[in-house]
Amino acid sequence: MTNHRIAGSFRDPSGFLFKKEGVVYRQINPSGAVLYDALMGSGLYESLVKANLLIAHEEVDVRLEGAPDAYKVIRPVQLPLISYPYEWSFGQLKAAALLTLTMQKKALEKGMVLRDASAYNVQFHEGRPVFIDTLSFGPYTEGELWVAYQQFCKHFLAPLALMAKVDVSLLQLLRANIDGIPLDLASKLLPFSTKLSPFLLTHLHLHASSTRKYADAAASGGNSPVKPGAGMSKDKMVTWIESLKMGVDALDWTPTGTEWGDYYANTNYTKASHEHKSELVAEFVGKVGAKVVWDLGANTGVFSKIAANQGAKVYSFDIDPAAVERNWRNVVAEKETRILPLLQDLTNPSPAIGWDLDERSSFLDRGPTELAMALALIHHIAISNNVPLQRISKFLQKACKHLIIEFVPKEDSQVRRLLATREDIFPDYHLQGFERAFSEHFRIVEKREIRESVRTLYLLERL
Repeated sequence: MTNHRIAGSFRDPSGFLFKKEGVVYRQINPSGAVLYDALMGSGLYESLVKANLLIAHEEVDVRLEGAPDAYKVIRPVQLPLISYPYEWSFGQLKAAALLTLTMQKKALEKGMVLRDASAYNVQFHEGRPVFIDTLSFGPYTEGELWVAYQQFCKHFLAPLALMAKVDVSLLQLLRANIDGIPLDLASKLLPFSTKLSPFLLTHLHLHASSTRKYADAAASGGNSPVKPGAGMSKDKMVTWIESLKMGVDALDWTPTGTEWGDYYANTNYTKASHEHKSELVAEFVGKVGAKVVWDLGANTGVFSKIAANQGAKVYSFDIDPAAVERNWRNVVAEKETRILPLLQDLTNPSPAIGWDLDERSSFLDRGPTELAMALALIHHIAISNNVPLQRISKFLQKACKHLIIEFVPKEDSQVRRLLATREDIFPDYHLQGFERAFSEHFRIVEKREIRESVRTLYLLERL
């Protein structure tokens, strides 16, 4: 089998990622040899891996190379799914920002520096953020500016400040700005009161102003202003990084008041029906024996936990930022290692974006998964968003090999609620119409009525 170079791995001349027989490897180019050897020789790699901050790797036969001029080839710990910053909750982005600053501080302690502070260099593994780019480190030179400072502010500080001080939905600006939110844009969008915060005034507002001055000076051929941090000693740099961490840590957003964040407080399930549904979900997950599960419309992850208790790695997707944030906080509080909450609007899922529409993969391109769950979801897509059942079936067959799906009929109080303020233009939305639409892409393996409800739970297998 030929090697497949991963499309999004092309910006760093030091190396790139490639895949062979389903396994991801990283090639270190000759131009990255000095950086890699400095990392491995400094003791920083061992320190970061031991602290669960950096993804571990092993060196493999260089003949596995993605190109004939490889200096080294390494095999990192494999991650079942890559997520992107615009799919994270506030708490996840904040955790990734604090990790990045911790990496810079620990690098300085070993005479190294973090050269790249891109949010895309962080993933979530076993319940915590972990840095994944081995080639983002280089030797430190006394008095140099942190080269990744502006990138850190664009990728982390700007979106966090906008989410905390304006609206949490502004995270989605990262979709339109793949290299981070421009500082001048963030400065314009933030309320005037943020200029009264010394932290945000310095690192966002004044930083945006100084960035414009550098650009104007360069364009005019004049002398560039002195960059902030230039000439700073290593000890002062460490103190400065600590102050950045304190400022980021102080940013907060509380998930309150959204419809789906409070869903389980307002559900129409009786205790018996909820318990029966939970038993059926556990039974169906066990029948499939999937190692990776996508819980679509997971809310705060109640049923994600059931799948995780069966030994699966669960990606717990929901449209609502409050629900995803609550799910993430539960994961952290319970030290859960098998569930990763992520933000995903299935009516407008993450697209392929970036250079050549190939740098960041679409939601579906990161599948299919062994098993997906769509519990109490289909009526929201079909009724609230006018998506025909046949189109839902077609979409889900691209996402998974097996599907646990709950059909919620018009007789259910939640569907009546959706139809209360609109015309019923859904003549095919009934049990027979559901089975007819889904039979085009799936076969029914199991079909069970949920006790004390009008709902039906299915286990389907893709044709």
